[in-house]
Amino acid sequence: MPDMSLIREKLVQIEESLNRIARRSSGIRSPEDFTANDDNLDKLDAIAMMLIAVGESFKKIYLETDGQYLVKYPEIDWHGIIGLRNVLAHDYFDIDAEEIHKICRRDIPKLLNTVQRMLREI
Repeated sequence: MPDMSLIREKLVQIEESLNRIARRSSGIRSPEDFTANDDNLDKLDAIAMMLIAVGESFKKIYLETDGQYLVKYPEIDWHGIIGLRNVLAHDYFDIDAEEIHKICRRDIPKLLNTVQRMLREI
C-alpha cells in the first residue's frame, strides 16, 4: 500500500504548478503571443518546465501506486501527461507554442479541477 501522505504531498506540488501555469498563460491569447517578445518567450519556457515537473510527478505517482491510483480518474489522459513530459524534456528546443497554448487553454483547467478533487478525496 503506497503512503498516501506522500501522494498528497505530490498532488499539492502539482496543484501549485498548475496554478503557476494558469497564471503565466493568462495574458497569452494566441500561440503567436508566446513568441511576440522575450517576456512571453520566458513564460513559454517557464510553462514548459512546470509541465515537465507535473508529468514527472504523475509518473512517480503512477509507479508508486502500480498504476492503480490514477485509473480512478479516467477523465484525464495520464499517459498523455507523462508522454508530454518526455517530449518536452527530450526535444526541448522544438517546443510547439501552438500545442502549449492548447494545453494551457483546454487541458490545464480540467487537470487542475481533477487534482483538487483528488486532494479532497485523500
